[in-house]
Amino acid sequence: MASEAEILDELRRLRARVPQLTGALAAGVDGLVLAQDTPGVEPERVAALTVTALGVAERMADATGQGDFRELLVRGVYGYVATYAAGRGAVLTVLAQDRVNLGRLLLEGRRAGARIGELVDAEAAAETEAEAEAEAEERSEATASAKAPPRTTTARPRTARAPRTTNARTTTES
Repeated sequence: MASEAEILDELRRLRARVPQLTGALAAGVDGLVLAQDTPGVEPERVAALTVTALGVAERMADATGQGDFRELLVRGVYGYVATYAAGRGAVLTVLAQDRVNLGRLLLEGRRAGARIGELVDAEAAAETEAEAEAEAEERSEATASAKAPPRTTTARPRTARAPRTTNARTTTES
């Protein structure tokens, strides 16, 4: 996946743009934490819950004809949890205080999700391309070895040749 340092930089920039954020993490759609800046919160647990909520949100959007998942917002007594699609392979989850400017949270969360998605998807595309090249190379090597069986040579003893003589033509008279 994308570099943890690059994603972490984006999470920190997001927290700088929205001061009321209390945490942010990026996770793969498989629930593995890619990068996190969540003091006081167990990131693996939040990532696992995010993926669970993502599954429900995707089914809800599909069942109601609303299209692909984009974001999910949960409001609790003490603040918000917002989850954003981050490309095809990741999600961004941010935690915010109750007094956050909700419009700013949504806008900046969408932007950060898009940037993280670009990082993750670019890395995934590069990995896929490298795997495809390796498979193509293996196939071409296998094809080449199948078409041209290995040559086995046996050492033949060399014999000395007699010197060439010229053929003299003889004529017969009848």
